[in-house]
Amino acid sequence: MEIEVHKFGGASVNSAMAVENMASIVARVQSQSRAGKVIVVSAMGKTTNALERLIPGVCEPEMREPLLADVIEYHLQILRHLFRSPKALVYGLIKKLFDELRSEIMAPAEGRDYNLLYDRVVLYGELLSTTIVSQYLMQQGIDCKWLDVREVITTNEQHRAALVDMEASGRNTKQLRTDLTEGKVVVTQGFIASAHDGSTTTLGREGSDYSAAVLAYLLDSKSVTIWKDVEGFLNADPKYFHNTVKVRQIPYSEAIELAYYGASIIHPKTVKPLQNKHIPLYIRSFVTPEREGSAVGEFDKIEPQTPLYIFKRNQVLVSVMPKDFSFIAEDNLEVIFAELARLNLKVNLMQNSALSFSFCVDYNEVLLKELIERLQERFVVKYNQEMELITIRYYTQEVIDSIVEGREIVVEQRSRITAQVLVAQWCS
Repeated sequence: MEIEVHKFGGASVNSAMAVENMASIVARVQSQSRAGKVIVVSAMGKTTNALERLIPGVCEPEMREPLLADVIEYHLQILRHLFRSPKALVYGLIKKLFDELRSEIMAPAEGRDYNLLYDRVVLYGELLSTTIVSQYLMQQGIDCKWLDVREVITTNEQHRAALVDMEASGRNTKQLRTDLTEGKVVVTQGFIASAHDGSTTTLGREGSDYSAAVLAYLLDSKSVTIWKDVEGFLNADPKYFHNTVKVRQIPYSEAIELAYYGASIIHPKTVKPLQNKHIPLYIRSFVTPEREGSAVGEFDKIEPQTPLYIFKRNQVLVSVMPKDFSFIAEDNLEVIFAELARLNLKVNLMQNSALSFSFCVDYNEVLLKELIERLQERFVVKYNQEMELITIRYYTQEVIDSIVEGREIVVEQRSRITAQVLVAQWCS
């Protein structure tokens, strides 16, 4: 039996109308193919951002209830539109999830690991969205089943950026394969998983695409389709560029490079498991589902070849120097990277000289504070916030000049194909 995996991100389910549109797409793809369908759904809208603010130790105690009330009301507004009867089963299921969430955010933070607390709180975004979506699909007559993905995807105990144990996860797919009988739809979560010790883990920010790829790998899926608010893979974020170019086909290797540099349309880990089993990845628009999107697969080259732009805002440039003004040597770098690994902070750019080592990471108030405090025990540490990292594939000097537009370049690196520049972030 063939299996397809379809992934819907937060923007595709951010309102009642969006959920209705998503359901129409599921019905459409179900009618087009007799393959079993796995539907991976992210948290609704910006719910993950809201839940990150509710993590114990991040949120001030007096703000917990107001912030939680906003999250609850947002989901209830969607429910009231989708389910006319207040006695619908979904209301009880959602109330139970919110009761559990309240218990988590009210727990004391002192002496507890931030990454563990993160995973225990943010998981509710995916549980809430998939509960609502699965109940609505059933209401619309679509034969579907809700699955807790933690019963399938097993990881190590590295919270907030867990590593998937493919072998252990593969042993967990028997029931899922049984559920995916001809034409059956299984709705499950992206982003979350379960560690060997039974605790909930997450796969890294925006990790739902990776969840879809892992499930496709485990199930030997025919294909993976990621439904976005753009018509395929664009050469730049439309928020930055008015005249974008759609890239029709992308080799696996090129997609991996683009994801590594931060292309928001693909999670960095998504492509490799698909490449390993020759599973094509399609990127299509939930706004215009009838149109052809972009494909990632076994192509010889990117088509069309055009400059590709990746913008990463809210970057922090950290510069580290030995206190005794000695050289930056391997033993110093070992300490620095050990701290970065311990906090699960990904380095987006790095540069070293004889006396200093500089690196660029995404801004995270809690983790940045801890990182700097730990590094200051052995080093002189300076940092600059509100930076923007711009990556250009297939660049020319003219292209770089047009993008930088006179802003001072703080750090610049180039290879034959890729240029990266770090500049002060424009106010928006």
